Amino acid sequence: MKKLILTIALMISGSFVIAEPIETISTTTSTVDSTTESTTTVITAPPSAISPSINTSNSDLCTIGVAGAVQTQILGISAGTVFTEENCLRLKNAKTLYDMGMKVAAVSTMCQDKDVFEAMMNAGTPCPKDGLIGDAARLAWEKEAEENPEKDKLIKDADKTTIIGGGLVAILLFALLL
Repeated sequence: MKKLILTIALMISGSFVIAEPIETISTTTSTVDSTTESTTTVITAPPSAISPSINTSNSDLCTIGVAGAVQTQILGISAGTVFTEENCLRLKNAKTLYDMGMKVAAVSTMCQDKDVFEAMMNAGTPCPKDGLIGDAARLAWEKEAEENPEKDKLIKDADKTTIIGGGLVAILLFALLL
């Protein structure tokens, strides 16, 4: 038992002994080699063909502005033009003539439109012809139609040419868009 007490006493007494700190000096050298692969993608809008602006805000003008642009990855085309609207001019001229008291001249101006001409004939009030009005004008128009039956055919052929030309332009524009 003495041995056990002695062992315990040594253990207890050893715990009260102050231990000295241990210093450790270490040096670390490291080399880092890194390889990085990166890809940068820049997404931008393609160049654009901007059509010219055409100001037609003045309501007293008989013009229509038309502009357009087509852009592909390689080529851009832009164009614009102004067209004169004939019926608008006819209406303005007829109104001016009427305001000046020239009613027959105003009606004659309106009769240059074939739809107005036909409407006037169907209403029994034929368009003036060579200074004639009423039944005398109707007889003059009928006589001209008998002498020159090809006149209406020429007008219809001109309308067909306009339609065919417009169709060809539309096809070319569609092909350019492809």
